[in-house]
Amino acid sequence: MNVLVLNCGSSSVKFQLIETSVESIRNDAERTLATGSVTKIGMDAAIIVYQRGDEKPIKQSAYIIEHETAIEKALALLSDPQVGVIANRSDIQAVGHRIVHGGEKFSASVVMTEEIVAQIHECIELAPLHNPHNLKGYEILRRLLPGVTHVAVFDTAFHQTMSKHAYLYGLPYVLYPRHGIRRYGFHGSSHRYLIFRLERLHKRPRKEFKAITIHLGNGCSMAAVDGGRSIDTSMGFTPLEGLLMGTRSGDIDPAVILHVMAKEELALHEMNALLNKHSGLIGISGNSNDMRELEKAAAEGDERSALAVEMFCYRVRKYIGAYLAALGGCDYIAFTAGIGENSSRIRQECCKQLEFLGIKIDAERNAAMNGKEGLISTDDSRIEVWTIPTNEEMVIARDTVRAIAGVLK
Repeated sequence: MNVLVLNCGSSSVKFQLIETSVESIRNDAERTLATGSVTKIGMDAAIIVYQRGDEKPIKQSAYIIEHETAIEKALALLSDPQVGVIANRSDIQAVGHRIVHGGEKFSASVVMTEEIVAQIHECIELAPLHNPHNLKGYEILRRLLPGVTHVAVFDTAFHQTMSKHAYLYGLPYVLYPRHGIRRYGFHGSSHRYLIFRLERLHKRPRKEFKAITIHLGNGCSMAAVDGGRSIDTSMGFTPLEGLLMGTRSGDIDPAVILHVMAKEELALHEMNALLNKHSGLIGISGNSNDMRELEKAAAEGDERSALAVEMFCYRVRKYIGAYLAALGGCDYIAFTAGIGENSSRIRQECCKQLEFLGIKIDAERNAAMNGKEGLISTDDSRIEVWTIPTNEEMVIARDTVRAIAGVLK
């Protein structure tokens, strides 16, 4: 089955075409036929990137003002006689949609029906910047690919196994049933992929092990996973909570927000922008939210860049300790995403001074594993530490096939 995986954002469309089936999933034999993206939609010149298999990516620029035009462009590339991977659109048998927020309504991926779409609309209040665009991609492809089955895969679903004591806040309880105020967690597909790979790498059922999964990109989150079930996660009601991130503050005393709003005379939307777009690495360093640039600047003596890097790693290190306590110890720790996969220094610093907990990093192994899947801890480390490149799109494609086949679990 050819599954089109779609991630429709506010000004971007990312897509992959993956050939898979229930049997392919069982044998880990799926094939990514093509990947691509259309970014800066509605701006002067949208950027189109397309790659067939392992070939050199094609990069184009065009004036694209609407998401429908961007998705049309994606379908045209996939079926192009020179660079395409399918004869025509009818070769796409299913579409898997990344949906950011499923609230408490969805604990697993589902085939999209009118009733399901209506329930996703009800979750827009929880993710007003994401769900409307995710649904826009569905509405467009429903028109462009008539008769094709669509599946919704939720970022929040993986964390619906958390217990009330882990997901509730210390606020008046009435705010939970009235407004849904609780920790939801995000990056679920990425955390799930790490558990899948740990299971395959060790030929050990996920029910038999405990793991801490660490997704470090521009957005960052961690999860404590016991027997394949998320029991805690660092992101909360929104993706703002938890670790220090590229432009997000992460954990903060809520009184600071009220104090800054009063002192700086900020409106609600201005404070929201400060916390989400002007804080984190860029707020501390004053020059970049790109960890590569910050590591370089820190090495050259820039004190605020060095401070941003140190704060970033310290926050991860604290959460590792907290999640070891929540899990009662663990078997594996896995790093992933842009920073987690590609920065040996950050991985080293995140695990620094944790030897007393049984975490020992092998410097040579760690340095050799940037961008690769592999063990980075020493042979005598009680807890194995891994770097594993994530593949959220593959999770979405697999869930799409399983949901259609009725074998989702």
